[in-house]
Amino acid sequence: MVNPLPEQDALQNGYFLDLVLGSEDVEAFLSDLAAFSAESLSHPESPVFSGITVLRRKKSATAASSDERALVMDQLQSTFEGPCLTAMDKLTPVLVRDLLAEHRWPEYIQAASDQGLRSILSVPLLVEGDTRAALNLYSERTDAFSDDDVERAEIFASHASKSLRLALKIAQLSDARNDLAAAMQSRTVIDLAVGAIMAQNHCSQEEAFTILRTASSNRNIKLRHLAKSIIAAVSSGKITTHFEE
Repeated sequence: MVNPLPEQDALQNGYFLDLVLGSEDVEAFLSDLAAFSAESLSHPESPVFSGITVLRRKKSATAASSDERALVMDQLQSTFEGPCLTAMDKLTPVLVRDLLAEHRWPEYIQAASDQGLRSILSVPLLVEGDTRAALNLYSERTDAFSDDDVERAEIFASHASKSLRLALKIAQLSDARNDLAAAMQSRTVIDLAVGAIMAQNHCSQEEAFTILRTASSNRNIKLRHLAKSIIAAVSSGKITTHFEE
């Protein structure tokens, strides 16, 4: 059994937290995590390349890598089914000890072999909801990952999963804030345009909004874009809102 010492465990968790807090977004966090994974899980005589793939609902796949070769491999995983998607689906590590003797995923294995790789280990990262993720390790050596290496990678992935969940939650909150701010800004511009129409036509707010919506439909212009043009026509200054930071 390969169990980290308590002080090593605490230091690793602290470093994961620093990665989250020091990253501007999920993509930057994943890039730092991929580099840290390669550094932490390599042996002096057997370096590994690392890639991380995240699949989120309604978002394109996100991949980060420790170097160019790992990036190519992760891009291949989005083209061909391979160890990464299998690890995500089955939530269990997937080990390819020798690519030249592997018969699963033939198209992917051929492409990986062409890159000079001989061993692959994919370990799922446990996240939440519809999101799926995996840590992918690549080596130029045949049978590069021992049973102890697989266990080390699983332990590493369990800690990395916690930081990834935190990074994704922060990103989700940031997206929700930005969406809300954009909606409020759009609503403000529309309300200003409705006010301008009320003043010009001496009508009620409901009637003014109907005029605006009908014009938007007839001209095939989005409501907020038409509202901006109306405000620009009656105002000499820049349109601003109170929802900007």
